[in-house]
Amino acid sequence: MHTPEQRRAVLYLVAAAFLWSVGGLLIKWVQWHPIAIAGMRSLIAAITLWAVTPRFEWRFGRDQWIGAILYTMTVMLFVVANKLTTAANAIFLQYTAPIYIALFGAWFLKEHPTRLDWALMALAQGGTALFFLDQFQGSGFWGNVCALASGMSFAALTLHLRRHRDASPVASVFLGNLLTFALGCPFMFESQPSVKGWLGLVLLGVFQLGLSYKLYTVAIRHVRALEASLIGTLEPVLNPIWVLLFLGEKPGPWAVAGGCIVIGAVSVRAVATARGAKSLG
Repeated sequence: MHTPEQRRAVLYLVAAAFLWSVGGLLIKWVQWHPIAIAGMRSLIAAITLWAVTPRFEWRFGRDQWIGAILYTMTVMLFVVANKLTTAANAIFLQYTAPIYIALFGAWFLKEHPTRLDWALMALAQGGTALFFLDQFQGSGFWGNVCALASGMSFAALTLHLRRHRDASPVASVFLGNLLTFALGCPFMFESQPSVKGWLGLVLLGVFQLGLSYKLYTVAIRHVRALEASLIGTLEPVLNPIWVLLFLGEKPGPWAVAGGCIVIGAVSVRAVATARGAKSLG
């Protein structure tokens, strides 16, 4: 990364990953229906984006709405996953996204994976399978399924925003937050969160979602899709640590092993990407 825009984009992505990493902790902190949490978090995030974005490029075309729908799928599935399985499982499984980005990036973005990409994708898939050895049935299993689906939608969102980087990605995210709020509204009247829960929602909306995606949508204009997702691996490293420190939630042994394999595979690809960029300089 040599241009000022690229270096700034990397810093933005690191900051976004750090903000994302508190999601597991704060979602578990709020005692409310998961869809209601997703909806209210997105409303606060939409207000935050509106406050920090000088101008939106409204096109309301197919590409902008597809981005909004993919965003909604990603954030809603992740909240549900955190309520149905451990924070470690949710975040590690969501970070299978680089696998799908490498797989489909060649077709969608003409960003071709290497032989190393294919080998690391196979390794990461094997690591992913280990998560399901801890919980074969019950809510934990379906939480893992939601987390996997969130990883797929996050990959699709990254590819889409990268391809349409000149079509105001932040506008798609803003619309996605409004859509998520609309879908969450019917679930907000069953009960109300506590004062501590409202504090958690504000932190989620402003920092973990609003400001983080503002940084992400600016950065995605200047880095490749796979590089963007690889830099974000700071999130799955920190996410379960926050939950362990503050809530005492421990992931199962197979999940730890699977997470190490997934993060190890993605980290190897990140190092290879950095070396490639350096050699090109």
